Amino acid sequence: MKRHALLGLGLVFALAACTPKVEVALANEPININLNVKIQHEIYIKVDKQLDDLFSDASGLF
Repeated sequence: MKRHALLGLGLVFALAACTPKVEVALANEPININLNVKIQHEIYIKVDKQLDDLFSDASGLF
């Protein structure tokens, strides 16, 4: 009985020694976010509007 108790206690200590350690640390450098975004929707709207005007003026095409 004593042997089983020692074996169980040893197993508990072995499992406790294997638990992972989680640390939260601050970064040494500041966080940089690159916001180089290319927006092209204005160009497409202008082209679409010009095409609509072109087709509405040429009523004999269709």
